[in-house]
Amino acid sequence: MTGKVAYILSRFPKISETFILREMIALQNKGLDIELYPLILEKQAVVHPEAKPWLATLHYFSWMSVDVLWANIVAFSRTPFSYTKLWVRMIFGNVSDPKFLARALLLFPKAVRMANEMEKSGVQHIHAHFATHPALVAWVIHNLTGISYSVTVHAHDLYVNQTMLATKMQSASFVITISDFNRTFLKKQVGANIEDKTEVVRCGIEQNIYAKNVNNASDGRFYIKSIGSLQDYKGMRYLIEACALLIKRNIPIHCEIIGEGEMRKELEELIGELGVGDTVLLAGAKTQGEVAEALAKASCYVQPSIITKTGKMEGIPVALMEALASGLPVVASDISGISELVRPEKTGYLVPEKKSLKLADTLTYIFEHPDEANRLAKAGQELVAQEYDLDINSTRVAALFEGFLEK
Repeated sequence: MTGKVAYILSRFPKISETFILREMIALQNKGLDIELYPLILEKQAVVHPEAKPWLATLHYFSWMSVDVLWANIVAFSRTPFSYTKLWVRMIFGNVSDPKFLARALLLFPKAVRMANEMEKSGVQHIHAHFATHPALVAWVIHNLTGISYSVTVHAHDLYVNQTMLATKMQSASFVITISDFNRTFLKKQVGANIEDKTEVVRCGIEQNIYAKNVNNASDGRFYIKSIGSLQDYKGMRYLIEACALLIKRNIPIHCEIIGEGEMRKELEELIGELGVGDTVLLAGAKTQGEVAEALAKASCYVQPSIITKTGKMEGIPVALMEALASGLPVVASDISGISELVRPEKTGYLVPEKKSLKLADTLTYIFEHPDEANRLAKAGQELVAQEYDLDINSTRVAALFEGFLEK
């Protein structure tokens, strides 16, 4: 398959969005020409090696520059009515949310410049990851150029704020969602007519990277791993509290939390208050290769996600797929679409969100019943191979693009 597709992302490179990077690489390997258009260039201490080549070829434009200004002058002079009408539609679409409106006003001039670049380079289709600002930019470019676009919706972009969601989704050629839960949620928000052009395509991982024998510790310790940015919706405080309970039960645990974020100081203070500093480690951000190595040495994986007051929550965390692919028993919060992957008593264990005691009880059960836990882990590993394989799912995405690319 050949053809040129522009990918619009909120930020790049972003350590926690490995799933998008993998998808772009897989599509390139299938013959598609993927051009990257990030809205923000992210500066991170840890960058996946696989992301570095993209930094040399991506298309990034400042919020305001001479070329951005000139692109808007040209667009207005060519079709002043259409240009002005699009501004008005965007403003009225976002006026209910001051923050979204402010960002939209900043993004519009940049979107016009991106539209100009996409036309010059022969982009045939646009794909936006996330239904918020990337989808808005894709919508603007579509209205300026006629280039078709699609959107992948994930989690916070769908659950927290639905500003202009219906307009962006209904104008898209198709919508990809990562879970059946999301598809149902989108139908409720946008209307039944969106269902016919919504496809469920799971995030994909490379099974061979993670399909290793779990290293059962010879020292008898119970090694717990958890991966996620240190933000409130990841619920890491509940894992730390559960670890304190496990220590009181004389279970020989060691817990490593992989990730970085704004809550590091708060979580460090909690670790100090509970006196678990020798047992719970905040390991910081790691590359996907380092994550695979860490999972291979684990006894169990925990995803203690929560729903915040604003409604922010996980979709189906890719880290859960990676843990299951590694053959690990997994425990996760029973929220959003997680039960589609962690199926109770079939592929893993689900617990209520924000319940440290219940989480500790489940981890105790896994420690005391390793044969059952490993049986579920094996079933989870098979499920990931069947439904969350990168090659299979990127092929499905490529097939969706095919109808909008020149043969």
